[in-house]
Amino acid sequence: MNKIKDVLEAKGIKQIWLAEQLGKSYNMVNSYVQNRRQPSLETLFEISKILKVEVKALIKED
Repeated sequence: MNKIKDVLEAKGIKQIWLAEQLGKSYNMVNSYVQNRRQPSLETLFEISKILKVEVKALIKED
């Protein structure tokens, strides 16, 4: 499980913008945000770089 949705909301960033930055479709990013699919570690690190947060801020520790 991830907290991408929480970070996007806290920063006021739209999923479509993140999708453009990642070079992925909106549907793919939406599936990450809704936790229907988990990004690869490589993608997770790329998201953290784009959002300027630590990777651990994107991961639920449950």
